[in-house]
Amino acid sequence: MKEKIPKNLLKKMYEAMLLIRRFEERVGDLVLAGEIKTPCHLYIGEEAVATGVCFALKRNDYIFGTHRSHGHYIAKGGDIKKLMAEIFCRATGCSKGKGGSMHIIAPEVGLLGTPPIVAASIPIAVGAALSSKIRGEKRVAVSFFGDGATNEGVFYESLNFASLKKLPVVFICENNFYSTHLPIAETLADTNIAKKAEGFGLPGIQVDGNDVIKVYQTAKKAVERARQGKGPTLIECQTYRWRGHVGASDDLDKRLRSKKELDSWMEKCPIKRLEKILKIKDLEKEKISKKIEKEIQGATIFAKKSRYPRKKELLKEVFK
Repeated sequence: MKEKIPKNLLKKMYEAMLLIRRFEERVGDLVLAGEIKTPCHLYIGEEAVATGVCFALKRNDYIFGTHRSHGHYIAKGGDIKKLMAEIFCRATGCSKGKGGSMHIIAPEVGLLGTPPIVAASIPIAVGAALSSKIRGEKRVAVSFFGDGATNEGVFYESLNFASLKKLPVVFICENNFYSTHLPIAETLADTNIAKKAEGFGLPGIQVDGNDVIKVYQTAKKAVERARQGKGPTLIECQTYRWRGHVGASDDLDKRLRSKKELDSWMEKCPIKRLEKILKIKDLEKEKISKKIEKEIQGATIFAKKSRYPRKKELLKEVFK
């Protein structure tokens, strides 16, 4: 029997998901207004995955993201002022204005980077897990990646090595059913991603990625297993991004997916689902929303007032 999650913890998850949603909506508006120039891959619709997983981790556990990682940054406890400033490419950003939307970092909360190259987060997380094991630190490393990453050889190599060495790593596949603009059925002969773990002797679990409770419970069990030295777990979280691959549009104009498909997934909104479970009343919801709106407005003002990196700073803290 799975443990009952305290209501106050569920409330914090709800607030985290709503913060991610509202932050991403603001970024989308700023992109459309032409104020943000860096390419932005929005996380709207997938909030339950980052939230459920990150709430199962300790602050000093490691996570590695992708090109679509604003949600991971926020769920792990990153400063949204620094995130917004980075998206504006300002010197006060979490990557000092040199990374933009796709290259964000918050080592103070365990986010060691978001490499946008497909599948790149997977072997790096395995390396961090190996380091943790050698040092006896008991830190768990988590790799977030999309369904498209399972087309890359490094995915299979990493699963094999992590299983062989029983490394404290959890592989989180955010299966939103599209690899950029290509449906998953056109890229994988077998679309059951969780099943791929069987060949490497580790657990593979498929979960409803729009159910933050199930994501949290599944992730917590995998994290505990990893921390106990029992090795990795692959979790396939089935979810869906409401916006297009990149930018603020919904991609319906490209005829890549139907409005019926999009609408059906919007009805499965992870935030509304938890809202019903918590029975949050309108007044409470309004209070939470105003608090979040104030935080995002403050982050936006901070970003806009911040300066750009100076020329002499551009090659500092980077490999060259």
